[in-house]
Amino acid sequence: MIDRTITIDTASPTPVYLQVANAIIHHIRQGTYRKGLRLPGSRQLAGRLKINRETVIAAYRELDAQGWVEILPQKGVFVKVDPLSFSPKKIDGSSLLFRLPEKPGFYYDEKKILPFYAPDFPPSGKLVLNDGFPDVRLAPVEDLISSIRSLARLPLNKKYLTYGGAQGTLFLREALAVFLTDTRGLSITPDNILITRGAQMGIYLTSSILLESGEEVIVGTPGYAGARRTFRQLGAKINYAPMDDEGMDIGWVEQQCKKKIIRIVYVIPHHHHPTTVTLTPDRRLRLLELAAKYKFAIVEDDYDYDFHYAGNPMMPMASLDRNGNVVYIGALTKSLAPAIRVGFIVAPEQFIRTATWLRRSVDTQGDSLIENAIAQLYREGVIPRHIKKSVKLYKERRDYFCRLLASELGDRISFRVPDGGMSVWTNFKNHPLPLVVAKALKKGLIMSDGTDYDTEKIKYNSVGMGFASLNFKEQEKAVEILKSVL
Repeated sequence: MIDRTITIDTASPTPVYLQVANAIIHHIRQGTYRKGLRLPGSRQLAGRLKINRETVIAAYRELDAQGWVEILPQKGVFVKVDPLSFSPKKIDGSSLLFRLPEKPGFYYDEKKILPFYAPDFPPSGKLVLNDGFPDVRLAPVEDLISSIRSLARLPLNKKYLTYGGAQGTLFLREALAVFLTDTRGLSITPDNILITRGAQMGIYLTSSILLESGEEVIVGTPGYAGARRTFRQLGAKINYAPMDDEGMDIGWVEQQCKKKIIRIVYVIPHHHHPTTVTLTPDRRLRLLELAAKYKFAIVEDDYDYDFHYAGNPMMPMASLDRNGNVVYIGALTKSLAPAIRVGFIVAPEQFIRTATWLRRSVDTQGDSLIENAIAQLYREGVIPRHIKKSVKLYKERRDYFCRLLASELGDRISFRVPDGGMSVWTNFKNHPLPLVVAKALKKGLIMSDGTDYDTEKIKYNSVGMGFASLNFKEQEKAVEILKSVL
């Protein structure tokens, strides 16, 4: 590449070695040659430029003398410096080190995209008290890699390295159809399933199909900020349904249906995020009746169905739906790991067909080899066994964490022991959470300040504190830091 950016003018009175040196200096200033870049060897560059090798050596010596490069014996010639440090005089704009400008040279309406400041991967050395993630140290990664490797060796599976169906591989949809039928009572076939990159993509695809700007959506409050943000991004009007110990207030929902045309009721009936309460059976049936009467869609987000600690989980609303009003959304991120972006939508075939078309316009297809490898893990019983083992461990961690909160933080907080899920919905009494979080960070603890759960009218000063991803010693350290802060 470097030889293509250097032009030699044989008619110029400037010596050729200086032409080479000046060309390299120019590209260092422009940012074309980055700091630390290894330049071609003198023999290699001379051959490409069709000049004498001694000329290139002279150019490199000149650059070394001026401080632009560093010549390391047995290693090579490397770009060394920031050119700005070599300018005792003011440099004109054309000579400044080039950086891509902050703002584009074209117009777009930045405000039509809602800002979302998501944290990056946590820094090493910090303890993270998340809002309910699995312990990735337990994820059956070796089993998954082994499955991918074994499938990739088979000639028949080479076709999965090319473009294919956007609905997801048939192998995974068949495995999921069996699993969801056996464990959740869903009467479905593979044609009722669309594979997505996690539950969030399922929420986006579903609401993009169902909603026009200005249409009405009902969500529970406090509730999942990711869904609320998606609805707002699509221009929907959000109505906040009160939550209590029995879940969403369905009587309130009915009153809204009498006054407005509701398009979606978004509900997490099992381990509602973030409160972890479960929608009672009578309220589930009433909501299904309202959906049939008023023709709205129930978007049932069942992101962590398997992680229930008080008896058997309650069957999803989708298992009771006889009118095709429920769009059932789930993911494997809680069962495996957040980075394994595999989720699903279950709905009537016609809706799945439409959602598949939309998915293809957003993301041509999923990772076919990974999808088939996960299907293989279902067939071999690896994922069911992993879930069973995780549920037992997370129950122990839940119990230990709740005992710690009660004994160490006492009346400074209030919470209820969750029947399921991976976090404890915790209210901080008389302690502003943003201040608590800022002070905890200085002591090495990273956690959310809970403001994602607030609405324009209600400030909860509460946060979901995840217990599943922390062992006992890590829980003790996290609570110790919070205690010292409070």
